[in-house]
Formats: sequence, C-alpha cells, structure tokens
Amino acid sequence: MLPIDLFQQFISGNALFDRTDRVLLAVSGGKDSVLMAHLFNATALQFGIAHCNFKLRGEESDLDEDFTGDLAAQLNVPFYSVSFDTQEVARKGHISIEMAARDLRYTWFEKIRTDNNYDFIALAHHKNDSAETILLNLVRGTGISGLHGILPKRDNLVRPLLFLSREEINEIIISENIPFREDSSNMSVKYARNKIRLEVIPKLKELNPGLEETFEQNSRRFAELEEYFKEQMDLLRKQLFKEQASGDYYIALADLKNLKPQQILLYELFRPFDFRDNVLDDLTGSWNGNPGKMYESPTHTILLDRNRLILQKRGEYPIEDRLIFENETSVQWGSHRFISHLVDAKGLKLSSNPDHAHFDAELLSFPLKFRSWKQGDSFYPLGMTGKKKLSDFFINKKIPLSSKQLIPILENANGDIIWVAGYQADNRYKVTSLTKKVIIFEMQK
Repeated sequence: MLPIDLFQQFISGNALFDRTDRVLLAVSGGKDSVLMAHLFNATALQFGIAHCNFKLRGEESDLDEDFTGDLAAQLNVPFYSVSFDTQEVARKGHISIEMAARDLRYTWFEKIRTDNNYDFIALAHHKNDSAETILLNLVRGTGISGLHGILPKRDNLVRPLLFLSREEINEIIISENIPFREDSSNMSVKYARNKIRLEVIPKLKELNPGLEETFEQNSRRFAELEEYFKEQMDLLRKQLFKEQASGDYYIALADLKNLKPQQILLYELFRPFDFRDNVLDDLTGSWNGNPGKMYESPTHTILLDRNRLILQKRGEYPIEDRLIFENETSVQWGSHRFISHLVDAKGLKLSSNPDHAHFDAELLSFPLKFRSWKQGDSFYPLGMTGKKKLSDFFINKKIPLSSKQLIPILENANGDIIWVAGYQADNRYKVTSLTKKVIIFEMQK
C-alpha cells in the first residue's frame, strides 16, 4: 500500500509546498523517483516529469528515457527530456562525471521550471541518501554546513521522500508491483557516493544498525546549530567590519588577531566574500609584516594595511556562466541579451556586423555556454590564420583590462571557444559552401 498519509504529513509538516503549487518532478526511472511520481499522482497533486539522459550507459540510458516518457503518458502529465554529452563536458571542464552531471541536471531543471511556470522542483532523495551525503561531506571537509545532510527544502528544491529509507522504498515497490528501471552504474564503486553506500555504510551499520535514524536525528541538530552559528557570525561581522561611505569595509587587525578560535571564525567571517581557505591562510601568515599586499576572490579584494584590512568589492568580476540548450532562442548573460535563429544556408547573406555570428549548425554540440574570459583561453579568429590567445587578441583590439571580464565568450560543449561576442567568431565553425543549416546569434547591447 502506498504510504499516502505519511507522504502528505511530511509535505505539510515541513511546509514543502501547497496543493495549489505546480511541482516539476526529477525522474530518472529508478525506484525512488518512480515511487515519488506515483505518490504525487495518488494524491492528485499538480506535477510534470523531467528526465535527463546523460548518455553514460549507451542503450540503457535511452531505455530509461523511453520508460520515463511512457510513465508520464500513463499518468497523463507533461514530460520534458534532454540529452547531454556528459563525458565531454566533464573532460573539458576538468571535473568529475558526477559533478558534470549534477551541474547539467540542476541548471536544466531550473530552466524547465521557470519556462513552464512550476513553483518547485522535487527530488527523490531518501534517508539513506542523506546519511551518505553527511559521510561524503565529512570526507571532503565541507565544515559545519555539510553536517546537516540533505534538507527537506532549500529555495525551490523540495525532497518529499526523506521520510522513507531505501529498504522501505524497495518494499513498497515490490508490494505494489510498480515497474522501474535498474541503473547498472549504481553498483560501480568508481563513483564516490556508491563507494560510501556499498563499502563504508555496511561496516558502520555493524556498529550501529540504526545508522540512518541516528544520522537523521543528528542532521536536524546540526541544521539548527548552523542557523545559530550564521546568526552569531552576522552579529560579529557587523561589530568588526566598519563600513565606509565608499562602500569599503575597514577591519582592525588587532580585532582579528584576538579572535578565538581564530581560524574557523576568520573563515566564516569572510565566507560571504568568496575567499578560499588557502588565501586566508596566506593572509594570516603575512599580516605581521607585509603592508600593501593584496588578496583576491572572484568578487572582492582585501588590501593589507599597517593596522587594518580594507575589504573592497571588485569593480568588475566574472559573471555567472549561462548554459544554452538546444532550441533555446533567447539568452541573457550579464547586461547582454542574445537572440538565436536556425535557418537554411541556401541563399543566406552573411552579416559583417561584429554583434552577429554565424555557425555551421552541424558543428555545434549542446549545451553551449556563455562565460567570462579566463587565463589561457585561445581560439582561431575568423579570417585569420592559426590559433590566438585571447589575452593577445584583447591587447590587439585595445580592450582595457577592466572591460575584458564583461565580454561574453561563447563556448561549444566540447570546450572550444566559438565566438568572442562583439568582436570575432571562430574560423573552425564558420559557414562554408557545404553548410546546410546555420545558427545565427545576435547580441543586443
């Protein structure tokens, strides 16, 4: 029997959403997310189903997508799906496949949510997932913020299955004879989370058979502790950071040196300004004799004066990356809006306007990405021979350092830069006599 009462109690008890809200369900086809879809259907909630095909398991991945689409049709709800070349994104981004899949998944879910007027995204995490997350965070060293595990609700993300364990979900799926897809990669210990689940947790459960319940109780305590700690940090920050008319902050070195425990308080005080731990380590090792030294984060700088720190917001700092999915025709990045069109190459007259770029559609791999320039970037400028570093390109174009971070860089899914927006497209992706379809990007300043 479906645990409808417990499901509804968990939703209302944690104020996840109201019956009037529209919820987008992230469904992989596995037991957890399929059960979530059936519970939403059994309680007559308003929902749609979204599925990501990461192309990591060949035909299995495609069958998962087909199964999930059939489930949406069976439940008579909207269905959204997308495919990613996850391995290529991970390779070009120098990140793990797990991290690449996570970034692609959450970015796309949020796009579908906003484009289709859903209020929340529902994820099918359960009690065991939360315990695994706590252990992973302990191993990776995320600090106090990682000890509360997975929260039932954070911003637009809700997790309505956290009242169930993996074992309970298995029992329900079997007793209700609910079809699902089995992910063979769940048994591979090359993924960190699987290694925790398959090798570490069974050993811990020999010491404490009720491990998940213990983690659940502790995670609630840590969530409350984190909230209290944040409040205290806000008070301490207001006390120590003296705001000036310019918007800068002066912080007396003597006050920072007297903090106890110094290291953890220093890290938490500067956490909202995106300074990495190693930068703050360098700062504390230098503040006794290096006046004039500067430390940078993506958004702020710290200037070490004789008896104080001067915290300043950087005039220009990198804008958040923006993924562009296939068939998306309007994109905002920073202060720029871009319009794209897919047209036939036959009879097309190419514009010489540097705010327009034309690409052979068959050469592009989605998702594309708008991002800021970064050190080491290079491309093959249209009409020029060979590769050119963007730093040299900017110098030749007499672009000031203060402006280069604001220039949109369009990147193919394989990591190639294909357009320095407003200046030059890449020669490798140009339209030729063999081109059949053309994607045109227009930048509106």
